[in-house]
Amino acid sequence: MSRPELQAPPEIYYGDSEAKKYTGNTRNQQIQADMTYRALELLSLPPNEPAFLLDIGCGSGLSGEILDEEGYIWTGVDIAPSMLEVALERQVEGDLFLQDIGQGFGFRPGSFDGAISISVLQWLLNAETSHPTSSPPHRLTRFFTTLHSALKNPSRAVFQFYPSSDDQITLISTIAQKAGFGGGVVVDYPNSKKARKVFLCLFVGGGGGQQQVPQGLDGEVEDDGKARFERRREREKMRSSKKRKSIKDKDWILKKKDLYRKRGKESVPRDSKFTGRKRRPVF
Repeated sequence: MSRPELQAPPEIYYGDSEAKKYTGNTRNQQIQADMTYRALELLSLPPNEPAFLLDIGCGSGLSGEILDEEGYIWTGVDIAPSMLEVALERQVEGDLFLQDIGQGFGFRPGSFDGAISISVLQWLLNAETSHPTSSPPHRLTRFFTTLHSALKNPSRAVFQFYPSSDDQITLISTIAQKAGFGGGVVVDYPNSKKARKVFLCLFVGGGGGQQQVPQGLDGEVEDDGKARFERRREREKMRSSKKRKSIKDKDWILKKKDLYRKRGKESVPRDSKFTGRKRRPVF
């Protein structure tokens, strides 16, 4: 079966039916969650501190749900209107933008504390027309240059993607470095066909290229393609007593209601002195 990025542009491939099918697939949900947790691990943000993140190629908000659970504020961009429509139907927390990332970003410089991207970069490696501005090097240059400007100094951006060759990895890494990024490629479980994942971990400031690129994960892989060490990390995460403070207080509720009003959602309850107040138990 041909790779999705070779069949059609993303805004066409992810039409209404495909967007809903992709979002409702439990396997896709699990894979997206696993890669988002790993991207946040590589992002290495200060623990228990708020951060404003950019989700590049946010789709229907599967990654955004993980960002919500971890207590981050986020903004998502995607080129597929149908994917964003599904995200709105699912009432995701982040602000959403319809954006062709190959044309670059228009965000204010230093807006974001970090950026993540899951299964997106490979879509920039296909030229849809013969025009010079449609070539992968041109689109990657616009993308990385404007992204570098939109990130704070210091910060990181982590991309999980599916390269079809080492030449594609070299092209992406070279253009990112020319745009001002430091960092490099991280490969998890390089000897496994199923569990192998490629990440591009980029640095802004903070020593630039002098920062050490994180090590990839390694270990034995079980029959279902999941590494034992990865299972152990999940168990340790479940046992960990260090949980983020609940964000669902009065300020969080007021902000969410204000967001729904801005999006034109009807029947949003009015604010009152009882907003966010815990109800007494009834016996």
